[in-house]
Amino acid sequence: MATAQYKGLDSIDIADIEAVGVNSDVAAEFHEKLNKIVDHYGPATPQTWHRVSKDLLTPDLPFSLHQIMYYGCYKDFGLDPPAWLPDPGSAKSTNVGQLLERCGEEFLGSKYKDPISSFSDFQEFSVSNPEVYWKAVFEEMNVSFSVPPQCILCEDPSHPGGKWLPGARLNPAKHCLSLNGKRTSNDIALIWRNEGEDEAPLGKMTLEELRSEVWAVAHAIETLGLEKGSSIAIDMPMDVNSVVIYLAIVLAGYVVVSIADSFAPNEISTRLILSKAKAIFTQDFIARGEKRIPLYSRVVDAESPMAIVIPNRASSLSIKLRDGDIAWHDFLERVKESKELKFDAVELPTEAFTNILFSSGTTGEPKAIPWSVITPLKAAADGWCHMDIQKGDVVAWPTNLGWMMGPWLVYASLLNGASMALYNGSPLGSGFAKFVQDANVTMLGVIPSIVRTWKTTNCTSGFDWSTIRCFGSTGEASSVDEYLWLMGRAQYKPVIEYCGGTEIGGGFVTGSLLQPQSLAAFSTAAMGCSLFIIDKDGSPIPPGVPGIGELALGPFIFGSSSTLLNADHYKVYFKGMPTWNGKVLRRHGDVIEYTCRGYYRAQGRADDTMNLGGIKVSSLEIERICNAVDDDILETAAIGVPPAGGGPEKLVIVVVFKDANKPNHSLNKLMIAFNSALQKKLNPLFKVSNIVALPSLPRTATNKVMRRVLRQQFTEANNGL
Repeated sequence: MATAQYKGLDSIDIADIEAVGVNSDVAAEFHEKLNKIVDHYGPATPQTWHRVSKDLLTPDLPFSLHQIMYYGCYKDFGLDPPAWLPDPGSAKSTNVGQLLERCGEEFLGSKYKDPISSFSDFQEFSVSNPEVYWKAVFEEMNVSFSVPPQCILCEDPSHPGGKWLPGARLNPAKHCLSLNGKRTSNDIALIWRNEGEDEAPLGKMTLEELRSEVWAVAHAIETLGLEKGSSIAIDMPMDVNSVVIYLAIVLAGYVVVSIADSFAPNEISTRLILSKAKAIFTQDFIARGEKRIPLYSRVVDAESPMAIVIPNRASSLSIKLRDGDIAWHDFLERVKESKELKFDAVELPTEAFTNILFSSGTTGEPKAIPWSVITPLKAAADGWCHMDIQKGDVVAWPTNLGWMMGPWLVYASLLNGASMALYNGSPLGSGFAKFVQDANVTMLGVIPSIVRTWKTTNCTSGFDWSTIRCFGSTGEASSVDEYLWLMGRAQYKPVIEYCGGTEIGGGFVTGSLLQPQSLAAFSTAAMGCSLFIIDKDGSPIPPGVPGIGELALGPFIFGSSSTLLNADHYKVYFKGMPTWNGKVLRRHGDVIEYTCRGYYRAQGRADDTMNLGGIKVSSLEIERICNAVDDDILETAAIGVPPAGGGPEKLVIVVVFKDANKPNHSLNKLMIAFNSALQKKLNPLFKVSNIVALPSLPRTATNKVMRRVLRQQFTEANNGL
């Protein structure tokens, strides 16, 4: 948002405050306190905004007043004004702060000063000294191995990403359930509430209760007679049952196949085939308000293997099952005699798979990405370092096990001794806002489209979010104004932007509670990661030099993928990439900017994969469906266009008709048809924002559609959407 329209804080008078709807008495008191802050810190410094945001602005004041303060303070600041500053005292109590206070001099020598000023040096240390860094993190998270690794990282020319923890054996689900010096059996592991039961007491499950539930399901899975290492799918909402099932599958030495509960039958079928799943856990239906969304019937239409079917909030199923499928009650009855018996975890080699997830590439078929045994440790380590998840925290992040943030939430919460907060329903209304309040959530994860809905509907009004210590945000590009609003709901706690990928198991660029945070920007490469921006000549820009270009990653990323089930991993991530210090860099595909103030800003995808509502999807997948909607269509091109004010991409379909004189008035009907087809055949969350008719599509000499050119032309012509 342009700041020229705003007054500097030293020019604001009482009338300006009253003009946004503040009564005269409150306005006068606010103005008096504002003047004292301006007199002490000046009208336009980060410290001024820090004090204004902490001491003056409250959630019940009009957001327009928050805007006047923020944009007025930073009227002439330029790019990347800090919306949050770390406190030196609080910094020392963070996970990283405590580690650095004990070991900072050991790690960094005389360079170490304090957790805040030495954080960047520590991040570089995590890259250059993986042996020391990861041993320290494992100790902090109480990770142990049934067989210890020969080393942390073994560089191998045949594996560009190196071999991590060679020779080690462990089971990440076992660590989620284990007792240690920081966790007891009576600690709360799960907190939940069902939509529509907003006045009911919260559901809670202790670690001891969770252990018993997981053991029982693991014993029951053994009765299915599947070979160890077999794949078992989960197509369910993220609730207590699905978390228990997820942990039980991994504990028993099988592989979870993650399928989002929003997928159509053909998408479910594709994932079951690629993963060679031998069974699937699902639910009879999903309840959303008065709606009953079928789930089991989709699984049946996908011609799934044997299904274990859980009833929705009822004691019995409301549907008849196929021959060979098993009702949840009958499944658990198989092991009722051994329900309380401990299940001995299957210790796995570090290269073994624990989870198969899917991410769309540019081929039209989703990439099948296995998570190894150590990928969960990467997810948990990111939570430990960047979101500062600690024992006693309550972590909520509306997501699903079909997307990487579902498994991420399981591991980042439980491996760090925190409680996982699950709301079984839509996060878009006041019910979820009340759940955040009642559960005393301390770390709330979001995607920008959720925040946009909260801001538009004001559904969080009246709820106390003061227990929140920080927000996390991932999935899509965020908007400065919307995230200013979000921070204001919790007395200006920081937003930790988090960008990574399913194939990374976490983030590669993010934020930190030890650095100033700027809205819609990343303040640091993730721990253990090094970032490179490729210039127009195909060479990496030297580290620390401002610039914009396609992002590449240093090859040694703990927990990242080393294989794909349906593609050549080397070809996808390493072939044709430049080198740095003799090491070939890893392709990612985002365009990113490194600013003169040391922040990173995402600029969208460099390839033809777009990001819609936090879901990466191939243009080809969308085009294949749109091309079949109307016989008059010759071809289509699907592009993601960022809105003018920032935020997640909007889906635009460029249409070429067989008859170039096709009248434009038919485009509205075509948009309805596109949306219906995409939502039925691909994902019910997808929505076309605009249709453009062109006589032809721009193409390369080899006949490839230049979607990037279309994206640029549409953005420039329309100034975004």
